[in-house]
Amino acid sequence: MKLSPKTVSWLQAAPLGLTILVFFGVPMLLVLVVSFFDYGRTQMIPAFILDNYAELFQSNLTLRLYLTAFRYAAIVWAITLVIGFTVAYFLVFHVRSLVWQIGLFLLCTVPFWTSNIIRMISWIPFLGLHGVFNQGLIGLGLVHQPLSFLLFSDFAVIVAYVHLNTLFMIVPIFNSMARIDRSVVEAAYDAGAGRWRVVQEIVLPLSKTGIALGSIFVITLVMGDFFVVKVMSGGQSATVVSALSTEIASLQYPPAAASSVVLVIIVALIVSAILRLVDVRKELTG
Repeated sequence: MKLSPKTVSWLQAAPLGLTILVFFGVPMLLVLVVSFFDYGRTQMIPAFILDNYAELFQSNLTLRLYLTAFRYAAIVWAITLVIGFTVAYFLVFHVRSLVWQIGLFLLCTVPFWTSNIIRMISWIPFLGLHGVFNQGLIGLGLVHQPLSFLLFSDFAVIVAYVHLNTLFMIVPIFNSMARIDRSVVEAAYDAGAGRWRVVQEIVLPLSKTGIALGSIFVITLVMGDFFVVKVMSGGQSATVVSALSTEIASLQYPPAAASSVVLVIIVALIVSAILRLVDVRKELTG
């Protein structure tokens, strides 16, 4: 019996759909249900109330925590985009040898051979008051006393985020740039276009898929993290995920579930806006 093309397509998509349903759909449904529960000191009370969401939206502290998360995500996104685009452009258009391209690209992945926690904590002895960087500045006579803002501050949080997430911006941009037809670039140069104009009118538009995917990776990773903020800020800063973690530790699962639902919706809206802005879906399918 010969199956129709439509049936074959459904069968091919079924394993992925089942995986998403089991590992994402069902857990999110449970979180959504729990977000409407009432709770006591050590128990959840099955009910259907909107108090958890009301408290969430009426809290000025929650608003500040969301704004802090957005600020971190925006700053880290901008920095990683500049670094990622620059590195990818250099590897694709200035490194002619494929062997050197692969070698330098693998060099970018060396920090990822160790744990994220180790890579993040390694900044503490480097940026500390008596760390390598401060001692170097004092030794060179550039400053007379250690710079206190380098560690346990927003600056340290952003440095750690950039270090941890830049590769997630480099990889998709590199993949997009590597598919650009070199003859198009050469034709632009032959027509008298300068390097900046070529980048602005050819390389950048043709790399927008990689930029969008890298942006999604970086923004979602920053928005969903709290450990970096906790360690690198020395407890002086927090985001909404930090508050969510505290609620879970206090066994306040319903308000934590409500915060999770709102955060997922916000991140989903950001991802949808990025995809719509650059029309990535059309490029991926066409």
